[in-house]
Amino acid sequence: MKWRFVFLGLFLCLGSFSIPSLAVDYEEYPSIKLRSLDKITARTLTFDAQVSNTVKFGDIYIKIQTCRKPPPVEKKEAAAFLQIWQVDKIKKESKWIFSGWMFASSPALSGMNHSVYDVWVIDCLGKDPEAMPALPVIVGDEALPDEGTVPEESIIKPDVAPEEQKEEKKPEPEPRYRSKPEPQIESKPEPKEENIEGIY
Repeated sequence: MKWRFVFLGLFLCLGSFSIPSLAVDYEEYPSIKLRSLDKITARTLTFDAQVSNTVKFGDIYIKIQTCRKPPPVEKKEAAAFLQIWQVDKIKKESKWIFSGWMFASSPALSGMNHSVYDVWVIDCLGKDPEAMPALPVIVGDEALPDEGTVPEESIIKPDVAPEEQKEEKKPEPEPRYRSKPEPQIESKPEPKEENIEGIY
């Protein structure tokens, strides 16, 4: 009986202490460092851009919605919410490629699935004055004249939201080896029974 009161007293004492929160509070950063790749030409560019701006690389546009990092005492990480779409120059139509979070430490966790282009988040910048470069900064291969940060009025965005875009159904591939058709057996006509009554 005594032990029950002892355990009850310990439980109440421990419950009076506040338990620290395990969630990490991410801080907003004003700029981002991105790296893009053209898989066909092996051309890479590293962009520094402001949050809420749009960056162009090849035929794709990258809209930076937000960039967040945990406090310096926590694990080094950078997470950014990006919206990426591609513009068809011939049809003058745009199509969503990616819309979601990307993580610097785990690019494959939520990566962009595209046959030509790839994009990674490198870091969030801007809170530390020493880490804030002069914008825009493009590192890597030579950028094309129309690449980099582009004004909003010259952007062709998709008409629908990313979640409303319908996925095109790809035709099923034909089998490599076609099975031979089964030979058709012709049915022979059955002999007719003749009425031979009255012959004998």
